Amino acid sequence: MKDLGKEFPSRAAVKETIAEDSNGQRIDNFLIKRLKTVPKSHIYQLLRSGQVRLNSKRVEAGHHLQRGDIVRIPPVKMIERDLSPKRNAAARGRFISFEVLFQDEALLVVNKPSGVAVHGGSGISLGVIEQLRAQHPEWKFLELVHRLDRETSGVLLLAKNRSALVELHRQIRAGTMKKEYLTLVKGIWRNARQSVKLPLNKYVTPAGERRVAVASRGEEQDGMTAHTVFTLKKAWRNFSLLQAELKTGRTHQIRVHLAHLGFPIAGDDKYGDFALNKELARRTSLPRLERMFLHASIATVLHPSTGKILCLEAPLPEDLQEFLQGLEAEGGPSHP
Repeated sequence: MKDLGKEFPSRAAVKETIAEDSNGQRIDNFLIKRLKTVPKSHIYQLLRSGQVRLNSKRVEAGHHLQRGDIVRIPPVKMIERDLSPKRNAAARGRFISFEVLFQDEALLVVNKPSGVAVHGGSGISLGVIEQLRAQHPEWKFLELVHRLDRETSGVLLLAKNRSALVELHRQIRAGTMKKEYLTLVKGIWRNARQSVKLPLNKYVTPAGERRVAVASRGEEQDGMTAHTVFTLKKAWRNFSLLQAELKTGRTHQIRVHLAHLGFPIAGDDKYGDFALNKELARRTSLPRLERMFLHASIATVLHPSTGKILCLEAPLPEDLQEFLQGLEAEGGPSHP
């Protein structure tokens, strides 16, 4: 969706010192709030190109700000958007009604459907966070606690005040927030439970796409450690259903670990078996699989205000349930 309106002349670069109210906030979210009329895709481009500086250094979009940090915001072109009632009504027509798994004054937990990005940017105008902010203007604060890939469905946590966001991020860093996924992989997984520790390395393809791979010897660096624990739930003739528990939260961690081990996720369009994916999406005799089989099923956290243990669960979506039922109908040996 293109931004409608007129461009204003570029404003001068500014330097802003981070105060307490922005302590712990991701820098991309900080900039999105400061530059409300700048397309989000342009904000991410400013970060990628190094035009945004944190304490005079380049910074990644996911970096969490600290009180006293100095952010240099470069000159950008502002957009005067069309905010007419007709335009707003058209935008509302594209909103999704998200299933709410939990909500109170501090925390919102939704069941994100597959195919919806959690955040706008990179050509995606309306992510989960933008839609929820637009649907609930009465909420003065709403930020993502973590992210899910666009094609991944399931439990997504959002904080409704700054103190809740800081506390939930603390739990992620401390490893006390437990996140479990269900995934279907190609092949027969033999171990009932397997711990996988393989460092990950980000890179850019010749086509300019960002990817992640297991780091080779000599590439390992501090902070690249990635740890996933896989538990076998059921196996069929050519597929295995696994529970994946994240011990760390690296980009594409589950997908890359499984692909590296020779068990690509069914339907994964980046790291999967592309020939198999086409076959699963086109078959007519049994339910198709037209997206990646990866679902964030359970998140266990301490409530950021009360400290009470919350076990937040999203049921397996209907399309994935139907695909598993199709595997049962095909017959063949299965276990456990």
